Amino acid sequence: MASRKDVAERAGVSAAAVSYVLNNKAGVSESTRRKVWAAIEELGYAPSHAARSLKTRKTYNLTVLVNYLGDPFEAGLLNHLEEKAREKGYFIHFQTYYPGIEKDLRRSVPGRIDGLLLLGQVLQPETWSMLEEEGIPVVSVTRAGEIRQDTAWVDVDWEDGMEKLISHLAEQGHRRIALMANGSPNHPHAYRLDAFFEGMRKQGLPMGAEDILYGKGRLEQAREAMAAYIQAGRLGSHSAFIAVSDLMAAGVLAACREAGVAVPGQVSIAGCENILMSYQTTPAVTVLNVYRLELASRAVDLMIKLLNGETASNSVLQAPLLIRASSDRQAAGREEREN
Repeated sequence: MASRKDVAERAGVSAAAVSYVLNNKAGVSESTRRKVWAAIEELGYAPSHAARSLKTRKTYNLTVLVNYLGDPFEAGLLNHLEEKAREKGYFIHFQTYYPGIEKDLRRSVPGRIDGLLLLGQVLQPETWSMLEEEGIPVVSVTRAGEIRQDTAWVDVDWEDGMEKLISHLAEQGHRRIALMANGSPNHPHAYRLDAFFEGMRKQGLPMGAEDILYGKGRLEQAREAMAAYIQAGRLGSHSAFIAVSDLMAAGVLAACREAGVAVPGQVSIAGCENILMSYQTTPAVTVLNVYRLELASRAVDLMIKLLNGETASNSVLQAPLLIRASSDRQAAGREEREN
């Protein structure tokens, strides 16, 4: 079995440098870190986490609360979070979140994790009290509809993103734009709903409760909501739909295809994330391009700073607009000819 000394010799560095890298301490260059991790992987070195925990009083474990593992956007975030945490010497554990688990969470977390990563969930006051008492820092990857003022977070500038989407659709001649929302006020999608209303206000476009459909964050339920909308004879009330998630945008598109509704001829559709599915649909869906790797990287860096007792600032990413055939008639024509 390889030792720390073997890793140091293979990487061409001192044993102290290997220790610094494993414990994520400052004072080591990025090139040295890369050489050390390459040697660790090559030799199959497995540091004793039990010994490290006794020495540092850390578990080197982080937990991520997940909303829905079937959502490709969240699944991609989790992959990147795991990758970035591993680079820092931490293990990531996933737990699907629903309010009923919080009692178990309060019982099982103390002494077992160093930090908690949220995907925009709203936790109960009792859970926050436990986290504060145990000194467990929290970072939210995306903001919740109601986020505590003292919670560190990394998110997209959804106000800017929604404004880009709405401006694009307005330039295409759309005046009545509907939103396929989640429906839960405690889901991070709720923040995107608020951004939609603000974007519509800035554009001077009409909006109200009748402009919102609810797909509960799932493809099938968004498809059902859109199908009910079409069957109720409401088609024509709106000429464009924005879905707060790409998974729901795919559901809206599926309902239109099943009902023989032309996209973008009769209805234009846009999403918010740029998951792989959004490019593979016919037509491809116009989206905001959310950089999940950057979100995950910033979230882990923020967590490490908090674990080291450093001051850390919240972080906002811009999401460029990717115009595709679902909202662009010229692009749709080209796509049809290519197919």
